[in-house]
Amino acid sequence: SHTSPRRRTRASMSTSCSGLLDQLVRCVAESECVLRQGRSIKDCIQDARGVPESCASVHATYVQCKKNQVDMRTRIRGNKGY
Repeated sequence: SHTSPRRRTRASMSTSCSGLLDQLVRCVAESECVLRQGRSIKDCIQDARGVPESCASVHATYVQCKKNQVDMRTRIRGNKGY
């Protein structure tokens, strides 16, 4: 008989920030930087001019989430579920 693998209830560390990344990409894609200036999402994130403050705060949260993935205390406890 086939037994199913144990399901994880928490997101793994490698994917725990993926929701924030999706949110950041959507926010920047709808910004003036991409829509009016015709720049790439990556360029707009790196430059940050023409990107709304709400996108900047999502970016800061995403960066903190990624930093927590390298912190050993956070790696043991797991990310906070951003």
